[in-house]
Amino acid sequence: MAGALAGLSSPLWTAVGQTAEGYPSRPIRAVVPFTAGGGTDVVGRELAQLLAAELGQAVVIDNRPGGGTVLGSDLVSKAAPDGYTLLLTTSALAINASLVKSLPYDTEKGFSAVGLICHGPNVLVVRPDSPYRSVADIIRAAKAEPGKLTYGSSGNGSAVHLAAELFKLMAGVDITHVPYRGAGPAYTDLLGGRLDMVFGTAGGVAAFVKGDRMRALAVTSPQPTPAYEGVPTVAETLPGYEAEVWYGLFAPGGTPAPVLARLNEALRKVTAAPAYRSRLAGEGLTVAVNTPEEMTRFVRAEEARWRRVVTDGRITSD
Repeated sequence: MAGALAGLSSPLWTAVGQTAEGYPSRPIRAVVPFTAGGGTDVVGRELAQLLAAELGQAVVIDNRPGGGTVLGSDLVSKAAPDGYTLLLTTSALAINASLVKSLPYDTEKGFSAVGLICHGPNVLVVRPDSPYRSVADIIRAAKAEPGKLTYGSSGNGSAVHLAAELFKLMAGVDITHVPYRGAGPAYTDLLGGRLDMVFGTAGGVAAFVKGDRMRALAVTSPQPTPAYEGVPTVAETLPGYEAEVWYGLFAPGGTPAPVLARLNEALRKVTAAPAYRSRLAGEGLTVAVNTPEEMTRFVRAEEARWRRVVTDGRITSD
């Protein structure tokens, strides 16, 4: 048996090597499972331009919202494992492993990790004219009238959805969740007075907060962030609370290791650019690229962490 395997290994590795050596030879599609205008777009569109320059091929963003990122993620999981279809997603990938009962893909086998891109806090925001000026105000109002307050998210299973559900669980309050197909529509309804609050990504709400169209009440990171100077953490009111969002790049499961290595190398180079790091830092995000192997272990750990929240909070994707 060993001899037979040895005989097969040479052409196999030759084919893989050729794939990596000529890669990429045509444009790459980067699927973003959210609507345009959200935090993932903020991270992804500039990154796509930088990757295109580094790889010598266009990297085209393809927004595929729906199903709390499931639709876009499923598309990538079933794509050819050749490195020409990628998934640029968030913590939602790990969350959905336990939140969604019947996923159309296997989270562990359906994706090959390229690497972590960055991480940062979510932000609890309200309208400038909102009567709620602190986390304590929100908790008091929610306890006084359970279920009356509403919060919007970019969809069931999104990182901001679970950040809000963790908040509800730890604060012991009932706030009605209104899911959207992406962050953009949730922001629109908050500004239009149809929602009381939104848990948004740091990048997604930054322009609104800077333009005084939203008021930031708190960040979900364990420590304050310079991008939201003067904004307290949720943990200052709810000790132990932490719900950062992360952004990562993935390929379909079974993508050759040399292709993943080439993509990871390009990711490291472009995210090291001071201008890109500064752009993300301005929105509360920290670049933190790891290896494909490290990213795989990280996602497994995240799956376990959020599974506890989903179970304890009896959270469903419906």
